[in-house]
Amino acid sequence: MKAIAAPILFFNFCICIVIFGIGGWVMNHTIDNGFVIGAGFDVPNYFSPIFFQIGNSATGFFIIFALIAAVAVVASAISGNFYFRFSDAANLPPAASTALVACFLTFLAMGFAWKEIAMTVTSGHLIALEALMIVLSVTQFVYTAIIVWTSTS
Repeated sequence: MKAIAAPILFFNFCICIVIFGIGGWVMNHTIDNGFVIGAGFDVPNYFSPIFFQIGNSATGFFIIFALIAAVAVVASAISGNFYFRFSDAANLPPAASTALVACFLTFLAMGFAWKEIAMTVTSGHLIALEALMIVLSVTQFVYTAIIVWTSTS
């Protein structure tokens, strides 16, 4: 099973690098061009601190959770790499637990991606990020299933 899990782990790590790039760009674009209130004006009632000019009302939640999920997947990749390199029983529980946490966070981000898709997205960057998050959640689930199955056998 390690022969299957190791390439999936590397693939997940590579997808996370791309998610960091696109998600970081969207976050930087929003910070630079976001909602600006002049001196002496009150904050409007509809103001949200996670308002993103790109996309729709689900974009802010999606980007934030996509970046958090990507960090968790990188932590899972590092922990899984130690397990595959040293192959001892002491490295299996951390690999399995970080894989489970990363899997749940990718499912959460995937849920926001589906919500954003349902609300119609206009940006190509967000479409690519949504597709990558859905693929990442599936491959992370497969990797988690392999690691947890390995830990019980």
